[in-house]
Amino acid sequence: MPQLQLVNHDIVAFEPVAGVIYEKRPARGGDGRVVPGLFNAWIWLDNPNQFNSYTTDMVKGVIRAFRAASNARDVVAVVFTGVGDKAFCTGGNTKEYAEYYAGNPQEYRQYMRLFNDMVSSILGCDKPVIARVNGMRIGGGQEIGMACDFTIAQDLARFGQAGPKHGSAAIGGATDFLPLMVGAERAMESGTLCEPWSAHKAYRLGVVLDIVPGLKVDGAFVPNPLVETQRYLDEYGRIVHGEPLAGAALAAGKAVMARGAVDLSLLDAKVEAMCTKLMTTFPECLTKSFEELRKPKLDAWNRNKENSRAWLALNMMAEARTGFRAFNEGPKNEREIDFVALRQRLANGEGWTEAMIEELIPQAGASKAGGQKV
Repeated sequence: MPQLQLVNHDIVAFEPVAGVIYEKRPARGGDGRVVPGLFNAWIWLDNPNQFNSYTTDMVKGVIRAFRAASNARDVVAVVFTGVGDKAFCTGGNTKEYAEYYAGNPQEYRQYMRLFNDMVSSILGCDKPVIARVNGMRIGGGQEIGMACDFTIAQDLARFGQAGPKHGSAAIGGATDFLPLMVGAERAMESGTLCEPWSAHKAYRLGVVLDIVPGLKVDGAFVPNPLVETQRYLDEYGRIVHGEPLAGAALAAGKAVMARGAVDLSLLDAKVEAMCTKLMTTFPECLTKSFEELRKPKLDAWNRNKENSRAWLALNMMAEARTGFRAFNEGPKNEREIDFVALRQRLANGEGWTEAMIEELIPQAGASKAGGQKV
């Protein structure tokens, strides 16, 4: 029987983009041996010096990479991850936000079209998508991570949002996905307070499918020493697991951290094992199953994404303009504005002006008292 002449369904072929790596790694069977002719597509965010935050060009690269992986007949699964061991992704590149998009809502609106398409490319991928979380997954990084089908993380990673602390709202997917994954109250906590969850807490709440130790001390893997990793009930009967340590326990944990080194070999092994499990299924049945199981995420995402895009663009004239500039320009240990001072000024009827924005951005050596600058 003559071989079928295959049709190319790509609109644009993937080409190398600064900050995005696309590679096909050989699939492996249950015995660990390479399976001839089958691969897993690995898509890497490659901006480790800026915690794998995505630039405009990187967003374009991710879209094209997911389209290429989705169409590739020889690809079993997609692994989405970041370079290094510090961050999976911390969201949009705040330097680019502060220096180009701040004050330019018409430009940010176009950027958010690209961001929305990136999230949709993950949710619409014909292959299962595994987020390999090698480090922090914060802000927009948490949102694109939650768009994936599975999350497997090393347990030093942290998960959370940054919106209201830095002049935005978590409406790039978090407000759509979090209530489905963790319930209304926990979604409220993450989306408004912006206090990061440890990998252990994220696992307990259902944001993460599996976690593995990422720290090796004296040749042996140990659980994250900076959080409570033993499940128990506190004096109020609440489950305590994955909460940050404090006091002497935290100091002891930091000492353990100082003696160890990050090793992601267990993470890679767990991700490869998941890819192997996915390979041993009927491919079209698997794709249809994912299409159906993604519907709650897709329904919420498609219902809100355009309205969110418009609001985020307009917000670049005021709070986002201030928050992103503060993060980009402020001293390393003080990248948030004086929120009390802002609320006092707004309560007095002051409008958003260039002068007010400049005064709110933290300056080196400045001090604050009771919300008023002194």
